[in-house]
Amino acid sequence: MSLDRLIEGIKTLKSPIVAGLDPKLEYIPDFIINQTQVGGVTTFESAAEAIFEFNRRLIDSLCGIVPAIKPQCAYYELYGWQGMRALKRTIDYAKQKGMFVVTDGKRNDIDSTMEAYAQAHLGVTSRLGEAFGGDALTVNGYLGSDGIRPLLRVCAECDKGIFILVKTSNKSSGELQDKRLETGETIFEAMGKMCRGWGKELPGKTGYTGVGAVVGATYPEQLTALRQELPETFFLVPGYGAQGGGAANVAGAFDPQGGGAIINSSRAIMCAWKKEGCDPEDFAGAAQREAQRMREEIFEFL
Repeated sequence: MSLDRLIEGIKTLKSPIVAGLDPKLEYIPDFIINQTQVGGVTTFESAAEAIFEFNRRLIDSLCGIVPAIKPQCAYYELYGWQGMRALKRTIDYAKQKGMFVVTDGKRNDIDSTMEAYAQAHLGVTSRLGEAFGGDALTVNGYLGSDGIRPLLRVCAECDKGIFILVKTSNKSSGELQDKRLETGETIFEAMGKMCRGWGKELPGKTGYTGVGAVVGATYPEQLTALRQELPETFFLVPGYGAQGGGAANVAGAFDPQGGGAIINSSRAIMCAWKKEGCDPEDFAGAAQREAQRMREEIFEFL
């Protein structure tokens, strides 16, 4: 099962961290932008090349201490089809380096459309092969089983996994997710139970299923409660760093053995060179130092 590979990578590196590669041109040092420009002008083509070069150097620096990356599709779609090509190149390069890739697409639609999304991001496109080739995909489960079952089929066939939005890290998440149903449970609690149920169709060797849950670091009480309620569900935890979550906030995501979760950091890792004020040429080194600092900080609370 796909998430077994992620869990093994975490154990090998002793690092429950996924680096979010969500690049904007303003995050990328000028020397890379200048190298990729055509006649001193930034184009969609040169922007995509700069993004891949930025990602490539980050992956080279991080692959020995971070088991996974999480590219967010929107930051590649922003740069057109050239940006989507950079996404594919990033996924391929990370996998060559032995990293697990969570494609952050948050896809959600009716069953026939979800079949296409599943094949595009996790499976194969007819006889053509893999379109993007991620190891896991973030999805929105709020259309119910119609939008999840096609993913379960592809995950079973291709040894892939999914992470379903349960309690998201954004400020307004409670406007819907915290509302209570007639049963007395919140909507996010009901979604968590559905994840646990869907996960039974993708059992794993580690005790965790192939259906994970996205639960934000910015809501530590709910995060801790969900860990107790969903013992077989692996957590992807966004909201660390730039969104305000810290090591104390994410401690409740882990099981008693220190497993069961991976913590995402995006801007704090990508833009560490700006925070450090170091030489821009050392941006990848700064990212590595931030990942190491983050790992040490998390382990202080485990």
